[in-house]
Amino acid sequence: MSGHSTYKPSNGFTKWIDSRLPIVRLVHDAGVSYPTPKNLNYWWTFGGILTLCLGIQIITGIVLAMHYIPQTDLAFASVEHIMRDVNYGWLLRYVHANGASMFFIAVYVHMFRGLYYGSYKAPREILWILGVLIYVLMMASAFFGYVLPWGQMSFWGATVITNLFSAIPVVGQSISTWLWGGYAIGDPTLNRFFSLHYLFPFLIVGVVVLHIWALHVTGQNNPTGVEPKGDKDTVPFTPYATAKDALGMSLFLILFAYFVFFNPLGLGDVANSEIANPLKTPPHIVPEWYLLPFYAILRAVPDKLGGVLLMFSAIAVLFVLPWLDTSKVRSARFRPIYKQFFWLHLIVCIGLGWCGAQTPDLVITHVGSAESGINFTVTHLARILSFYYFFHFIILFPLLGLIEKPKPLPESISASVLGTAKS
Repeated sequence: MSGHSTYKPSNGFTKWIDSRLPIVRLVHDAGVSYPTPKNLNYWWTFGGILTLCLGIQIITGIVLAMHYIPQTDLAFASVEHIMRDVNYGWLLRYVHANGASMFFIAVYVHMFRGLYYGSYKAPREILWILGVLIYVLMMASAFFGYVLPWGQMSFWGATVITNLFSAIPVVGQSISTWLWGGYAIGDPTLNRFFSLHYLFPFLIVGVVVLHIWALHVTGQNNPTGVEPKGDKDTVPFTPYATAKDALGMSLFLILFAYFVFFNPLGLGDVANSEIANPLKTPPHIVPEWYLLPFYAILRAVPDKLGGVLLMFSAIAVLFVLPWLDTSKVRSARFRPIYKQFFWLHLIVCIGLGWCGAQTPDLVITHVGSAESGINFTVTHLARILSFYYFFHFIILFPLLGLIEKPKPLPESISASVLGTAKS
């Protein structure tokens, strides 16, 4: 927890400011003297990396918006104008486009770290829920942004996703019509998506502020899952955590720079380099890679409404995770059975992503004899993986807390760091 403030104004001016608007005190308490568990590893640097990614996306997005034209006849050409005629426009566009992928890489690492170390457990339920809300806003913002270049995959991806809402009883068609701004995708649709894409990052900033606030109220989790016991288990955020965050960010920016300068289209779809054509349907319509697991779950169900409900349920289950896990131990380090299922769940999520990128009827293997056997397709695999995804959270989480015998926890963080914990 943040505890009492240790900030002391150094001169008359800072005393005057502090008595009227204690913003320097806030920065000091949150970013300098904030007590941090002394055993945090580099997986905890991704919180700072995510903040960096958000800042990069907002700054580059604002500049790109100055040159972009949200009209179906001009959108694609305006992107080409940015690439060719705007000073460093190519750099801005590639940083922004690849920044979305970098953002999702960081958020997935951040979320799976939380799952492994039990960062969603009490008293951090609200912290976790706010994090999942940020994730949902990121997905929505990324989808709106993917439509803006008005390439082939932009247009047809928007067509497929917005049509999904029409499957919702009673209000579905009204939602689709509102998103379109009419009865088909056109100029009103592009204007709506541009406005929402510009708005959502600032909504994300607001939720991030709440997320950080909640973090400073409950304190950070740590690899042992043991709550800090006084000053002996913590160190000041600066310079200890900031130095580690700086190294993590530097390494992450090297990966980021590789995609921007050497492989700028490597994480996108080449079909989006062609202007949108409503009369030419791409052979395989897919969203961006970071949405593929949910797209696979959507396609795994033959019924349109059922697929939509299952896809949204796959996200909704994350909100109730703190109450599904019945184990009193946080960290998977001390949960031998859960640790194995965690890695299995990670493999399942990667498998769902692979399924989402393939055509549904792609044959993986042939089961049975050559004459009477059946083809095992991507759709069959996606159904199996989708079943496990929900089984993992809804059945395994409550069950493991009842049957698993965890390893003994260390007496304190210091005991764990110094190797004096009792076994």
